[in-house]
Amino acid sequence: MDVRYDCRYFKGTMPCIPHKDHGVECNSNCEYLDSIDQNILIIKLGAMGDVIRTTPIITRLKNEYPNGKIFWLTYFPEVLPESVDQPMGFRNEDLVWLRSLDFIMAINLDKEPEACALMNQLNIQNKYGFGLTKGMPAPLNENANHKFLTGISDSYSKSNTKHYLEEIFELCCWEYQDEEYLLPKYEPNEFNIELKNVDGKVIGLNTGCGGRWTSRKWPNNSWLTLINLLQKEGYTVLLLGGENEDEQNKKLSGESGAEYMGFFSFKQFISLVAKCNAVVSTVTMAMHVAIGLRKPLVLLNNIFNPNEFHFFAPSKIVGPDKNCDCYYLPECINGRSCIEEISAEKVLAEIKMILPL
Repeated sequence: MDVRYDCRYFKGTMPCIPHKDHGVECNSNCEYLDSIDQNILIIKLGAMGDVIRTTPIITRLKNEYPNGKIFWLTYFPEVLPESVDQPMGFRNEDLVWLRSLDFIMAINLDKEPEACALMNQLNIQNKYGFGLTKGMPAPLNENANHKFLTGISDSYSKSNTKHYLEEIFELCCWEYQDEEYLLPKYEPNEFNIELKNVDGKVIGLNTGCGGRWTSRKWPNNSWLTLINLLQKEGYTVLLLGGENEDEQNKKLSGESGAEYMGFFSFKQFISLVAKCNAVVSTVTMAMHVAIGLRKPLVLLNNIFNPNEFHFFAPSKIVGPDKNCDCYYLPECINGRSCIEEISAEKVLAEIKMILPL
């Protein structure tokens, strides 16, 4: 058999998908043959939302290297779209494989030492992003200097006027051209039966912020006030969150009558957010899912530079009137929780602007 090891669908450990689906054999006559001649590596380990907001570079890579095979190393391979040829977890068996390959280019967008060390160790022709210098994270080229400095200097970060996608495209020596997020395929009709009695425009409220970054957690009484205000206006409220928010959302639902369906797998969560007409969230993975779905968004932001966010639908950023004391800090300092200074009335006004009834 004339085995085509260079085919994008070739696995080696099992039959390929075209063989299973259509019965074709792995040879040069296969009508599904998609020959690759270059390997490309993306390293973006986490967090989950940051992985999602990095996916626009896939579109550019596919255009620049149509015969390239894209490997992506991450702690969250489940959030990657199908256009990534080889999603990889940060596991020893994956690292061993990577060290055996040659790459035409690699992009490392993480400054963690383990990610930077790989850029020094792997066989890479063209390197972008961050590597190690004298054993410490450092920019690999001049175009990575800006993104590097935003991570080590608060004053430099606060003065930044570029959004994240402009920054990472610049790091790769490209100009950003409105490439959008890419999400994995999901079932659009997943929750049709459960939501069949929901009328009107649905506002998804993502009530959590993760366990680490408590400085950006909007208090329960503010969420409850917002729910009541939205319901009085005629909106339907759908509570969103993960396992960490389950108890909180059950309580909010019980006190207000807001819809709450529980917590789900990542792809199911995408399906649920897709049912919303607009979303309210702090800076979370759910925020990035909403952006990827081109949903109007009201973003509650207190600790990040608002310039770093980029949206694909009408959206608003709401922050406290006074600058936050805990810039890029996971916990509040000086006895002030500035996220609590954002009023439910202010959030409602922005919702009515982006999604009038």
